[in-house]
Amino acid sequence: MKKHILISLSCTALLGGLLTAAPAAAQTATVRVDAEKVEQRITPWLYGACIEDVNHEIYGGIYDQKIYGESFEEPDATQDLSAFSKYEGIWSVSDGVAAVSASRGGKIVYNGAEIGDGVVETDIRFDNERGNMAGMLFRASDPGIGRDRFRGYAVSLSSVGKKIELTKHDNNVTLLRKVDYQFDPYTWNRLSVSMQGPEIEIFLNGKSVLKYTDEDPRYFRSGKFGLRDLVADVYYRNVGYKTAAGMKTISFEAPQGVAVSCRWQPVVTGTAEAVFTHDTQDPFHGNYSQGVEIVAGKGTAGVSNMSLNGWGIAVRKGRTMQGRIYLKAAGAEVPVTVALESADGKTRYAAQRIEGITDRWTRYDFTLTPSADDNRARLAVTTDRPGKIWMDMATLESTGDARYKGLPLRSDIAQALVDQGLTFLRYGGTMVNVPDYRFKNMIGDRDRRPPYRGHWNWWSTNGFGIEEFLQFTEAAGFTPSFAVSIDETAQDMADMIEYLNGPATSEWGAKRAANGHPAPYNVKYIEIGNEEQILHESREGYDHYIERFNILHDAMKAKDPNLELIIAIDWKPGSPEMERVFKALDGKAAYWDYHPWADPMIAGKIAEEKLSEMKRLFYSWNPATKMKCAIFEENGDTHNIRRTLGHVTLQNTIRRHGDFVLTSCAANALQPYRQNDNSWNQGQIFFTPTQVWGMPPFYAQQMASKHHLPLLVASETEGTLDVTATRDEASRKLVLHIANIRPETIAAKFDASTFGPVKHVRTVTLSGRPEEVNTPEQPRRIAPVERELAAQEVVNLDIRPFSYTILVFEK
Repeated sequence: MKKHILISLSCTALLGGLLTAAPAAAQTATVRVDAEKVEQRITPWLYGACIEDVNHEIYGGIYDQKIYGESFEEPDATQDLSAFSKYEGIWSVSDGVAAVSASRGGKIVYNGAEIGDGVVETDIRFDNERGNMAGMLFRASDPGIGRDRFRGYAVSLSSVGKKIELTKHDNNVTLLRKVDYQFDPYTWNRLSVSMQGPEIEIFLNGKSVLKYTDEDPRYFRSGKFGLRDLVADVYYRNVGYKTAAGMKTISFEAPQGVAVSCRWQPVVTGTAEAVFTHDTQDPFHGNYSQGVEIVAGKGTAGVSNMSLNGWGIAVRKGRTMQGRIYLKAAGAEVPVTVALESADGKTRYAAQRIEGITDRWTRYDFTLTPSADDNRARLAVTTDRPGKIWMDMATLESTGDARYKGLPLRSDIAQALVDQGLTFLRYGGTMVNVPDYRFKNMIGDRDRRPPYRGHWNWWSTNGFGIEEFLQFTEAAGFTPSFAVSIDETAQDMADMIEYLNGPATSEWGAKRAANGHPAPYNVKYIEIGNEEQILHESREGYDHYIERFNILHDAMKAKDPNLELIIAIDWKPGSPEMERVFKALDGKAAYWDYHPWADPMIAGKIAEEKLSEMKRLFYSWNPATKMKCAIFEENGDTHNIRRTLGHVTLQNTIRRHGDFVLTSCAANALQPYRQNDNSWNQGQIFFTPTQVWGMPPFYAQQMASKHHLPLLVASETEGTLDVTATRDEASRKLVLHIANIRPETIAAKFDASTFGPVKHVRTVTLSGRPEEVNTPEQPRRIAPVERELAAQEVVNLDIRPFSYTILVFEK
């Protein structure tokens, strides 16, 4: 992913030069089409998307599970780290070590002394290569929630052990110095900062690694220090500081209090006195359950959940919701009430009382039909009797047409993906690169599937997995592909193929049938791994991938020889390892996954160079090869018009390459509004609990898919427009895809006289300023505009600035 960022910067700089150099004179273009000359067949799967459980695309998104944190695995929310103030992130303490789960701006600030000259230090250890950086802030003041909400300095180490950065912040960020430095991020490293006036020196494990003098006379002279996280899973210990007054070590001690899993909130009413325990003893699911005990007084005690981000659960009057929860109790009978309530608990919309709870884990189903509408309701689980209850694995789902075709999916989000015109959907990404991402944990009873330490979410669950993905693509009519971990066992992958594609009379096909799907899924495209060797390149790593690919290939193809497998090695054409991987897997892999950067409007031009090079290298390594390319992620940081035109120019490039490219899957398919866990701020569809709408790239994909024709025909362009011409088999329709990435209108002439006499001509146009996006208040602010033109074979048309235009000729 670091590679992608470098490309993005260089492309943006190039495009910036192109735009600022635009002359004042009007731009013109001429496009001539030879409709009789067919150059390529265009893949019908060009219109793809990548969906991954990143930025809550699945949990909190399309998966119709309203409870976020259903298995109570997330740590106790009441840990306030004693001597520190927390401004963002999920922090927990155990045995003197503070852990933080990756967040965009998680930080804690020491409440004690302000330090000018002196030393601040900590031990730091990363948990994995996820995300970006983490470190310390110092001489800081005015901290707040947000990545760069403070005034002062920060030092950050990379999560892959390759660089150290010193930055300055004034509610923004300025890079002061960056050094390349190798260290092992997965062992404890002693990070120290020495401050003497404007001079700052950074030490790592006792060695000076960076020096900087802030020559700004307004440099920050003193302030507090703290710890910060930039999308990394990281641990801290032995935090302290030294000044002229002496040395102090600060211990991490979580105060005793109400222990409630952090996705839930404690609920106490009346005079009830309650004890809450985040309990590790005999949980039903995973490592924790939630305990609640009323020890004195009268009233109720329990916990409540308001779904992703505390947004609330959208309920509608008379629309039933269904759920289930696992409960057990100690001692005398302790009833439990499950209720939908207002966010403050003052208004109850529906409730069901559960009696007869025993001392053994038991599933209890409930249905709740709200008496009113509320976009920010909560689910509360409470008791009103003395005695202790434990709860685990709570589920709340929609019913009726709020579910997509009876599946556990939000109907409005699923339908938006269908409306986008997708023909291909890929399920995969960095989420597969963790030890516990395993197919056999994703099938069977969803309540009993084990939680696991995920890449994007430490407390991932398997309620939505590969089988649910395939059920969705089957219902929606998409061609699916998914990725598996390279470290799955051969036997498990053989069983997976039999489960997915085998007859119901086979051992694993029978298990599929028993789980509710008698017919085979007939999966064809499977990727082995994801972005392998993207960060930690080594000959041993490439050897391991080749070995694992061959093992899994043999196991899976023995069960279904019609499978087509995809290589997931990150494509680096300058590396000699590419040829070695190719020659080891040629004839076994059908495609090689390539992930272009799609933010710049010239993404198509860059991809043209990469795809041409890939094709040339493939055929130079083996002139008879059948290896082709699959673009399973078009990545970026944006979802605006700029990204839209990057996508459009990239699609034009793929049309020119015909069937060499299987599909192009724009990432990411979904994103919650105003919520982003990392830099991949690239959702095509945005959502809240009550609303779903498309961003500009959504409409570009919709336009292209709706006007797909199978044949690329010859065209010639004079000017700066990016144009491809396509027609149908019967030569009854001709469609031109036109991208204008210039800031001015271009007066264009389109000559389609070789197509013959036409009866209808029309245009569909999507345009706006480069940074424009759609909002919940104006969900169609940037949307296609269609108009009819005079029916003629030669058309003069003004192509709007920063626009995607489709020109249609019909006989």
